[in-house]
Amino acid sequence: MTRRPGGHTDWCGRDHRCNLGEHRSDEIVVNIDGQARAVLVRVRTAAGRDHAEVRVRVALAPTELAARRQLVGLLGDVRQAVTRAAIAARPRPRRAA
Repeated sequence: MTRRPGGHTDWCGRDHRCNLGEHRSDEIVVNIDGQARAVLVRVRTAAGRDHAEVRVRVALAPTELAARRQLVGLLGDVRQAVTRAAIAARPRPRRAA
């Protein structure tokens, strides 16, 4: 990853989304018409830390019980995805030769 003039990264959107020292990428959108939508944005804070910001919208079932089941499943899936991403970011210990 390289920085360009003005401190922007290669992936930075370079517009009104960059403010208060943050750099924000263009949105990556996954859309399933009428059912679900996910939006991912890469963010670099003023402190230099990179983050993924994810918004998810899923159509819920019309009945309360089914909607609650969907929410429980969605929460479990989000928890698993966040945990997997956090584990992948950890440095791996070096193996002894």
